[in-house]
Amino acid sequence: MASQTQGIQQLLAAEKRAAEKVGEARKRKQRRLKQAKEEAQEEIERYRQERERQFKEFEAKHMGSREGVAAKIDADTVIKIEEMNRTISTSKAGLIEEILTLVYDIKPQLHQNFIKPAKN
Repeated sequence: MASQTQGIQQLLAAEKRAAEKVGEARKRKQRRLKQAKEEAQEEIERYRQERERQFKEFEAKHMGSREGVAAKIDADTVIKIEEMNRTISTSKAGLIEEILTLVYDIKPQLHQNFIKPAKN
């Protein structure tokens, strides 16, 4: 009977050690997964920064700086506004004269849908 109890005790102790080893293995696995995730995040960030740097180089090479593009747009806008102002100043007098002629030259006539009332 004592050997059975001792055998059971040995089995329980072995089971306890096995459970501890499994628990430790799970903890190591979790640490490795966490470390791998952190390393992957760092690698992703480095890749993103590298691609961002490449894009900025490409943009500067092909489009110039954003300030340069904005300055070009502003200059084009100023030129177009000046051109419109010149066009307005050259045709303003003639246009006003034509509008006044149309306003003053009134030709009264009945509307085409007007029906004369019948006389009784």
